[in-house]
Amino acid sequence: MTKIILILLIVTCFSSQAAKLPKSVKISKTEFIFEKAPFKECHASTIIETQSGSLLSAWFGGTHENNKDVEIWISENKDGKWSAPKSIANGIINDTLRYACWNPVLFRDDDRTISLYYKVGVSPVKWWGMVIHSRNEGKTWSEPEQLPDGILGPIKNKPVKLASGVILSPSSIETESREWHAHIERSVDSGKSWKRVDIDPQNPAKVIQPTLLVYPGERIQALLRSNQNCIMESWSADEGKTWSPLAKTSLLNPNSGIDAVTMKNGIQALVYNPAISGKEWSNGRSKLNFAVSVDGKTWKDLLKLEDQAEGEFSYPAIIQTFDGRLHIVYTYNRKIIKHVVLQF
Repeated sequence: MTKIILILLIVTCFSSQAAKLPKSVKISKTEFIFEKAPFKECHASTIIETQSGSLLSAWFGGTHENNKDVEIWISENKDGKWSAPKSIANGIINDTLRYACWNPVLFRDDDRTISLYYKVGVSPVKWWGMVIHSRNEGKTWSEPEQLPDGILGPIKNKPVKLASGVILSPSSIETESREWHAHIERSVDSGKSWKRVDIDPQNPAKVIQPTLLVYPGERIQALLRSNQNCIMESWSADEGKTWSPLAKTSLLNPNSGIDAVTMKNGIQALVYNPAISGKEWSNGRSKLNFAVSVDGKTWKDLLKLEDQAEGEFSYPAIIQTFDGRLHIVYTYNRKIIKHVVLQF
């Protein structure tokens, strides 16, 4: 009898949680961050809100991905208008040596400091982590600093700062033997030092580019891009010190970038490219979905941000601003960065 009551309580709990999921979401704004730019291609955008309520978005742009002229560009949205793209970092080493820049990630370290992490190098196999800081909400930036050996910084998605002050930076590596492994870079001193924590390193699945979600009791879920035709997951219950074995989720995904955010009401929001069950698309980035969950296990698609026969709409980044709205930026055919605002 006790077991039956417990089961009923669990079912009731989950039913109650499911009832809290919104039935729909509306797009309140959609726009391109720029129409013209001094680069041919762009990719891998990131976004953050400033203390004044404006937005900053950054991405890499140049002739094409991996070309030496690829730099980190940024734009500010103030009073509803985006500024012209401005280069704030490049891979110039000296007069004769230059590398491409990759995957910027904006993150607020504290009330005064915004950090922009990015990578420099010939490829994801051989790149290294860099960071610049702004203490005036993105108006100016410090000189570039290279991160310590073995620390790459957030590879694609934003870090999370726990209530205790611990910062968890989602990262990953790609090796010359074509292995992919995900890890967390953990800091207990506001980013002054980092300790790497691997996520199921013996698992043969290829996983990279985690995104982190926080649940009651400081439980943390990592959702990961994988080669398993689905998004994979790992959980931590000790502030990121240890992680559970990788497992497949019900979210089908054709090995493409994702991002997620824990909303103020506890609902989890995810942006991802969906895949067809049992096979991968030859072009798996022509559709982009927005989904929500309360438990990280059951996800509900609420919106198709893109649903086209062809094209690339990829590498999303999502945040929730002070006013409760969700802001999403993503690559639009490698030519432009698109900005979408969602409101429940």
